[in-house]
Amino acid sequence: MKNVKRTPLFEFHKEHGRLGEYAGYEMPLWYKGALIEHINTRNNVGIFDVSHMGRLFIKGSQALELLNRLSTNNFSQTEILQAQHAFFCNSYGGIIDDILVFRLAQDEFLIVVNAMNREKDLEWINRNKGSLDVTLMDLTEKVPMIAVQGPKSSQTLQKIFGHKVNEIAHLRSSWLRFDGNSVLISRTGYTGEDGFEIYLFGDGEEKALDLWSTILDAGEEFNIEPCGLAARDTLRLEAGFCLYGNELDENTTPIEARLNFGVKFDKRNFIGKEALLRQASEGVSKIRIGLRMIGRGIPRKGMDIVKNGEKIGYVTSGTLSPILKVGIAMGYVPPAYASTGEKVDVSIRGRLAEAEIVDFPFYDKNRYGRKRRM
Repeated sequence: MKNVKRTPLFEFHKEHGRLGEYAGYEMPLWYKGALIEHINTRNNVGIFDVSHMGRLFIKGSQALELLNRLSTNNFSQTEILQAQHAFFCNSYGGIIDDILVFRLAQDEFLIVVNAMNREKDLEWINRNKGSLDVTLMDLTEKVPMIAVQGPKSSQTLQKIFGHKVNEIAHLRSSWLRFDGNSVLISRTGYTGEDGFEIYLFGDGEEKALDLWSTILDAGEEFNIEPCGLAARDTLRLEAGFCLYGNELDENTTPIEARLNFGVKFDKRNFIGKEALLRQASEGVSKIRIGLRMIGRGIPRKGMDIVKNGEKIGYVTSGTLSPILKVGIAMGYVPPAYASTGEKVDVSIRGRLAEAEIVDFPFYDKNRYGRKRRM
């Protein structure tokens, strides 16, 4: 592959995984297989290299002012080491990127962005910061990022970092140490399961493989498996999580995507506010929905959603659910057709297959996911 980037964990991926290109990086698609890795993350614990994600750092006396101007959420009341979801939107409310923001100190913020949008986000922040007292740094290549996900993720990491790991609440983080390096560990993830994301500071590039191997050793008794991008995608889809470029883009708003939790309508003036306020009060022309197949077939991105023989929408992501053993999908339809239980068809290779509109996540929350009871 020409002109592709590689993460500090590439040598492990090359030796053990099936490689492919994603967002300019040569990354593992799978190791033992996407199905094995998916099921194991739901039932035990999986480890993912997510160093291709963008990690941007802003600091300065006006960092908060800039962030509140550029993003849909309000970070004024965000506590130190707390994380919040938000969006960078254009003036029409379209999503430039969906972001996760950590407040590391009063005037210091770590912004995790999508791999494909990192350069666009950097340009957007620089274009809008003007003369504000803000320093922007791109830490993507310097701070490796590893995700450990699944119901046994905390037991795995406690063997390395001690009991403090389990004291970290959802959407919170803590500074710990690994081999003399500062490590930020957050209780966050992209699978729907309980889990953590680890940011290795200091000489992180040199220590990344050591940390990866240490986690694999610690998780051996819990049947840990390294996982590739294929399982990461099916896990997030089962959980009803959006992927930029599929469910989210600059022609889609957070209101249409049913991600209102990342938008705060307060006294701030943020870019896209007027358009989003208008949608919130007047309604939208399309809305994100979940589809569970009744008929045979696996829905895929780009397929038409049909009602009474007429196209009403389109699929943005689809797969065969490893947990449910049926086809599932996300897509957009007019609100009039978006009620739970509504029956529609998906056009699969010229054949109409019946589907039912369902709520997120697709799985039983009592059996799977971070709020499971079983």
